[in-house]
Amino acid sequence: MMKAGIDTDAIAKMFSEASVKQGEALRKGVAEATLKALQGRELTMENIKKVLKTVTQAASTGAAQNVASPVDVEAMLSKAFAGMDGALLQAVEANHKALQQFVAQGAGLQDKQLKSAMANIEQMEDMFFATVTKAAQGVTGPAQGPWEQVLSAMKIKGTGTGAQATQTVEQLVGQAQTALRDGRAASAKTMQAMLDSYAALVSGVLIGMSEGLQGGGAATPAKPKKK
Repeated sequence: MMKAGIDTDAIAKMFSEASVKQGEALRKGVAEATLKALQGRELTMENIKKVLKTVTQAASTGAAQNVASPVDVEAMLSKAFAGMDGALLQAVEANHKALQQFVAQGAGLQDKQLKSAMANIEQMEDMFFATVTKAAQGVTGPAQGPWEQVLSAMKIKGTGTGAQATQTVEQLVGQAQTALRDGRAASAKTMQAMLDSYAALVSGVLIGMSEGLQGGGAATPAKPKKK
């Protein structure tokens, strides 16, 4: 079944058939599926939530159906969370790269769209936890308890997404202050046009990042596949 651009049946099957030794494969599979789904749409907070919710539900369904002996549902769901974290970290990095372009041209952090984008980055980890928690609460069966344990542990440990978001905001603030001192500024018309298409720009950056990794070099950002 395809939901939110994700083959949920494939994810569920991956978790239902996984053995104790296949944790890393689960993490990688979830990361790839999540990243692919994020690349297929404009990178708005609402779209990110939909993807995280769908992946959480699919992994939960599969883990609950696993009949391997012994089966550690908590360990499997921990890998699911780590996979989503890895994909979301790349989304934060894509935002970082896009925002750097604006700031380098003199966009101020008080510009409405830029301010909103920065706020979204700051809230990314909280949104991540809130979305997975809500999705997990709707899960019935043996996966609900393990999800509570996974989320509790990760809130103490923190996520790669959260660390990257903090670093991104700090670097952008510093870059904006330097640009202000240097007197750099783009024309208001040009800057507004760029800001209005911000979500699409970030989607293109995210796609380009992945293509660059696969090709072993830099890639030209592609256009997002759909809105």
